Amino acid sequence: MLTVIIPTYNEEQNIVPLTKRICRSLKGKTFEILFVDDSNDGTTKVLEELSRENPQVRFIHRQNQRGLATAVVEGFRAARGDVLAVMDADLQHPPEVLPRLLKSIEKGNDLVIASRFVPGGEDGGLTPFRRMISLTARVIGRLALKKVRPVNDPLSGFFMLKKEVIEDVPLSPLGWKILMEVLVRGRYHRPAEVPYVFERRRNNHSKMNLTEQVNYLRHLVRLVLSSPEDLRFWKFCLVGTTGVAVNMFFFLLFTRLFSLDVVLSALLATSLAIFGNFLLNDLFTWTQQKEDHLLGRAVKFYLCSGAGMVINVAVLSALHCYLRIPAILANGAGILASTAWNYYANNRWTWASTTSPLANEKPDSQ
Repeated sequence: MLTVIIPTYNEEQNIVPLTKRICRSLKGKTFEILFVDDSNDGTTKVLEELSRENPQVRFIHRQNQRGLATAVVEGFRAARGDVLAVMDADLQHPPEVLPRLLKSIEKGNDLVIASRFVPGGEDGGLTPFRRMISLTARVIGRLALKKVRPVNDPLSGFFMLKKEVIEDVPLSPLGWKILMEVLVRGRYHRPAEVPYVFERRRNNHSKMNLTEQVNYLRHLVRLVLSSPEDLRFWKFCLVGTTGVAVNMFFFLLFTRLFSLDVVLSALLATSLAIFGNFLLNDLFTWTQQKEDHLLGRAVKFYLCSGAGMVINVAVLSALHCYLRIPAILANGAGILASTAWNYYANNRWTWASTTSPLANEKPDSQ
């Protein structure tokens, strides 16, 4: 059975038309509609009347509680179906997409996201300002969390999953986006994305405000801290940043205090910075018990770092000399490329015995 979970907060005018569209879209299917309501207007009364008239409609009214994500989690717990859908009540998520999501689940996918950013999808329901905020949030989320990167629309509030994906999974949502937590913590193997057109809001106004944006950033930090591989990567970046400071300190020390040659000073400073980075990474980033010798790990780290410097220079030269990209931007791209290389190589080689690689899970766009 399918349970359609809909969190509501003061959506009095939308409940009835939304329910009618869902029932038309899922005609012939076994389903229930579960509203999780935090409203303080007439929405609750509408839900009471609707649930009496339609046996497929249930609702939970929460007193003195707010929060879209926590409402969805409560819906997960109360749902009777073995397949769960989540959508908003403001009519921006067209219920006519539900059969396509369900068909994808029936084909074997265990998490299906209604996406605005795969071919056939559109986000025309957002104002230009909201589009900018949404883009910024997506970029930050995909940079911060590995499991989010393959997904085109990780902030979608419209998705469907098998109940087993989140069963017995500790969810601690914060703010307005629950999908990102499902992507990071959920037990899924075959994710997919289905295109849809995000419709314009017809009644009421957006619930998104500065507080919710701050909560989103707090939630990202919490997810990073709870994800060992993501936390390891950001520790590696933090160590790399301290390495830059160490490099500059010794470079100035050698050139100004000891009056050494600039090239020699740069080589010595870089070597000391790399050694400092190795020690910090060995103690702080890869904290598991090591099986090989410290000297062996140090040699591997130096080799990886040397290859990283070559990659940095190669990317800088290619972008600046051949594509005429400004030097500072080209150097930034080189740093990003070498950082990615250094982390990947060290994770898979230098400290390979202490980490287990995770399989990449790529959603199948449909």
